Amino acid sequence: MNQSFRRIFKDLDKPLLITIIVGFIFGLLTIVTASSRAAVVNYDVSIYYYFFKQLVFIIVGIIAALIILKVDTKKYKAIVPLLFILLIVLNVIAWKSEAVAGSNNWIDLKFVKLQPSELSKPVIIVFLAILFEKYYRKLRTKNLPHYDMIGKILLIAIIIPALIFLQKDFGTLLITLFIIGILLIASPILKIEKLKYGGLLLLLGIAALGIYSSSQGSFLNDARLSRFSSWLDPCGQYENGGYQVCNSYIAINDGGLMGLGIGKSKQKYSYIPEPHTDSAFAIIAEEYGVIGCVFIFLGYALILWRITLIASKASTLRGRYICLGVAAYIFAHIFINMGGLFGIIPLTGVPLPFFSYGGSFAISLIVSLALVQRVNIETKNQKIKVAP
Repeated sequence: MNQSFRRIFKDLDKPLLITIIVGFIFGLLTIVTASSRAAVVNYDVSIYYYFFKQLVFIIVGIIAALIILKVDTKKYKAIVPLLFILLIVLNVIAWKSEAVAGSNNWIDLKFVKLQPSELSKPVIIVFLAILFEKYYRKLRTKNLPHYDMIGKILLIAIIIPALIFLQKDFGTLLITLFIIGILLIASPILKIEKLKYGGLLLLLGIAALGIYSSSQGSFLNDARLSRFSSWLDPCGQYENGGYQVCNSYIAINDGGLMGLGIGKSKQKYSYIPEPHTDSAFAIIAEEYGVIGCVFIFLGYALILWRITLIASKASTLRGRYICLGVAAYIFAHIFINMGGLFGIIPLTGVPLPFFSYGGSFAISLIVSLALVQRVNIETKNQKIKVAP
């Protein structure tokens, strides 16, 4: 067993592995400082409360990662459809559960809360990657009918996003659709068919949104609508939804070049709500300054570069698509989180990779990165390379 894991460790992408480990360690320290006030004042618990909760989820993610690293991706054909069905059931249960902050996207198991929509992302990525590999040659053959294969792919692609839509989880829906969109654009489906079926999906989406709005009301609740209305001038609309972004601006500005110092953030004291979640970067900028933020951006760039490099060298088509999906997943979270805090796009509550508190997201992220490492292991152990 030890020799087996040593062989696996030898074939891991070391720059990616080291950056991931550093990211999670720094993220745990950030969660301690960002959540200290909320833990003690709001919930009357230890300042390390969120630290230990996040650590437990990371350990669960690591256990899942070790299993993934041992299992050949060929076996995913039997495993992933079952996981996909399970996640459909869990997303339905979440949809029917009590709303939290306007969204029905959580399952409360008393001892822990799970977000099935978050756990669904890596499963969707792998399922689509398997289908693209399975139908690759047929989809590239122009004189064959493709509607049955494309129909199956699109059905798999839209089931869980449709449930996330019903859960009213706008941020997760946006990221899931982005991942699926990138994978479909890169898929072996012919360009003309991409345009045709893409247009059909767009029309169906508009129709579904119209039907839902006429029968159930707006998809966006008042809190989300206020974020959109205050997007261009958050400080001018401070009391009408702009307070979180405005206080994030203040935190980033106060940090300056060198930062205020570890644990010395001022904005975490009641100014930024739940600063250890989707506003974690603002606290980091305030405490570590521009220099600290530069290292974070460099770390993200290194992670995305290594994942795309592994994708380009992958020995299987499924491996290539898995890596592409994971890169899209991580990029979407970074862009939407930071884009909201910097005012580039309206603020949407999604976690920042490595640094935001969130158990389901931590597990999903670790699993996704483990999938990339598994692809790298298989590439290093196979001499036959996939055609470009």
